[in-house]
Amino acid sequence: MLLDQRIVAVVSPDSAPAKRIVAEAKENMRIIDCTGGRRTKCVIITDSDHVVLCALSAEVLASRLNDNKNDNNGEEK
Repeated sequence: MLLDQRIVAVVSPDSAPAKRIVAEAKENMRIIDCTGGRRTKCVIITDSDHVVLCALSAEVLASRLNDNKNDNNGEEK
């Protein structure tokens, strides 16, 4: 689980800057692999400079975050 308030950016793993960020995070032991052996579809950067590899696409992740925010607006759980 990851708190949505801690997410700074969600980027594609194919871009050169994302590849540099992932490589640097691996060197500094700040990487969290949440792919479960699947292909990395997005890279999540947190406010604590940890980098999370995710098997969900950025669109699916954004949809889930938006659905969660909409479900919690005005409702008590």
